[in-house]
Amino acid sequence: MRSGTAALVVTVLLLLAGCSAGGGADDGPVTLRFLSLAWQEESVRANKDLVKEWNATHPDVKVEYVQGSWSSVHDQLLTSFEGGEAPDIIHDASDDLADFAYGGRLADLSDLLPARLTSDIPRRSWETTTFGDGVYGVPFLQEPRVLVANAAWLKRSGVRIPTPQHPWSWAEFRQITRRLSGDGRFGVAWPLKEPVSATLNLSLSAGGRLFHRGADGKATVRFEAGDEVVPRTIRDQVGTDHSASSTTLGSGGSDTLPGFFGGRYAMVPLGFSYRQQIVQQAPEGFDWQVLPAPAGADGLAQGVSPQTLSVAEDSRHKKDAVAFIDFLLRPKNMVRLALGDWMLPTGTQALADPALHMAEDDWATGTALAGYLRPAPAQSVRGYAEWKDKVATPAFQEYYSGAIGMGELRERLEEDGNLVLARYQR
Repeated sequence: MRSGTAALVVTVLLLLAGCSAGGGADDGPVTLRFLSLAWQEESVRANKDLVKEWNATHPDVKVEYVQGSWSSVHDQLLTSFEGGEAPDIIHDASDDLADFAYGGRLADLSDLLPARLTSDIPRRSWETTTFGDGVYGVPFLQEPRVLVANAAWLKRSGVRIPTPQHPWSWAEFRQITRRLSGDGRFGVAWPLKEPVSATLNLSLSAGGRLFHRGADGKATVRFEAGDEVVPRTIRDQVGTDHSASSTTLGSGGSDTLPGFFGGRYAMVPLGFSYRQQIVQQAPEGFDWQVLPAPAGADGLAQGVSPQTLSVAEDSRHKKDAVAFIDFLLRPKNMVRLALGDWMLPTGTQALADPALHMAEDDWATGTALAGYLRPAPAQSVRGYAEWKDKVATPAFQEYYSGAIGMGELRERLEEDGNLVLARYQR
């Protein structure tokens, strides 16, 4: 995500600069640049349609749609901030905002947001974009991690099918994946190319927090009993039970779909939005369903990093930018964006829309999980990105592969990790 090439960055900078021509001048209509990361066809169409609708009714404040990319947005923004060419309205994810917020690159929206929007989005979602005393983005789309299952396989096996009201425990999940495995087939395939966020977010269900804040506000890493449940389950499935495929540990979610469709894996833990790919790619007649992730001592709780809309601190038209965000996130419009991205809206009114409670494509299962979503554990921890890349990612990869044990995993996450965090919190 943060390894965009110099050429791409320059291209984006030039694009943003080009978009600024005539924008923001005091002698004509205001032009706001909206950097969107929508990428799925339905999502891009929904965003562009809403921009057209805004422009048709706001002759004095025009919005220009600028296409960005999730794979390079952090570097794009760094470059555009440094170059004084940041877009006015910025689409990103909440776990990418901390350094920009603390660095003064994003506007504090606390006194700009309308009461309608503030009251419609639950407090727990606003916590994902609150850094210090300020609010630096509007969280608007999120997705739970779910189990996408081969429905016919599960039905034939006779296992209990979990629901949001009666989920599997982590121990039951392990037993069932063992029962489903054999003859070269596996009960589950964990796509853990990026193991840190998946592990930490699911660990909330077992009471895992990992990051703890002291009275001085500084965060430290403590790997406690609740933090062990999820990684130990995965490790046992791979190394002891052989109910999880070891070959998918280095894979992304999409990489596991061919094996899933081919009957090699009974279940794959994926983000809720992967349903779109499954609908598009599954062979005709393939019977699949969405199941809630296993529950632990804290039930179905899991961490999320919502998609966000922020305003650049350098924007000369912050009120207009917030007015556009308010338009974009009206309940009906938020539903259009959610359907386009196959995700859940954060807004309470939008989430109640019947379109998001359909049995078709298991929308209802996902919306039933919305109340359990919490800010990702590392949400506001400065230095998290370096801790993740240099310490946690290799440590979890080695643990899941069997190269190191739980003791060394804990030692590296805590000792090496706290040295990294300390540099950011002096």
